[in-house]
Amino acid sequence: MSIWELLLAFVVVVLMLVALLANVLVLMCFLYSADIRKQVPGLFILNLTFCNLLMAVSSMPLTLAGIIYRSQPGGDPVCHVVGFLETFLTTNSMLSMAALSIDRWIAVVFPLSYHSKMRYRDAALILSYTWLHSASFPIVAASLSWLGFHHLYASCTLYNKRLEDRTQFVIFTGVFHALSFLLSLVVLCFTYLKVLKVARFHCKRIDVITMQTLVLLVDIHPSVRERCLEEQRRRRQRATKKISTFIGTFILCFAPYVITR
Repeated sequence: MSIWELLLAFVVVVLMLVALLANVLVLMCFLYSADIRKQVPGLFILNLTFCNLLMAVSSMPLTLAGIIYRSQPGGDPVCHVVGFLETFLTTNSMLSMAALSIDRWIAVVFPLSYHSKMRYRDAALILSYTWLHSASFPIVAASLSWLGFHHLYASCTLYNKRLEDRTQFVIFTGVFHALSFLLSLVVLCFTYLKVLKVARFHCKRIDVITMQTLVLLVDIHPSVRERCLEEQRRRRQRATKKISTFIGTFILCFAPYVITR
């Protein structure tokens, strides 16, 4: 193995261990917290956690083996199953994050009607759609023999070995990523921009009350006044940072997969 292959194998091992540890911790929190289990978003989080765990124990170990041995690990049936799972789980994870953003949008923009708009039944319907959506693409790929071991990725994934199917495979890949990554990203941006708009509106209302209070309290100490103004500035930035972090994490996690494929 070259130094780059050793480094890549080390990165895969670290990512696999972090994925296992982080998602097991999330699963433990879900199991031991009654409050989390009562909340509707817990279903989306649980679905996302299981997708990440299955990816960490199915696709990532075989990718590590592919890097080390420079060949397909296992036979074709195993590789086809792993390629199917990789496509399904990746799409399901993206759509789960989009579902979480929809839940937060309803909770923030329509707080009084949230419990009537987002019930367990509604969450189950959304999850059913994500599963059907996620399964449709790998089913099509499997039926057209577009799953296999790709040496460039050292993993079992979407792969077309027949030159005569090149155009169809390109169209399929474009539609697949447009209706998974791009669709989820558009949903995230739309919903969280609405959430940010509401957050800024409430910040302005709080800022007006804060400034009126500071004007009335003429004897207030300058340090207290400065702390109030500093908290006011932090409040404006807090929502933007959280939303940017969530959308940025989505892009950081899934853009490499989409770009390389």
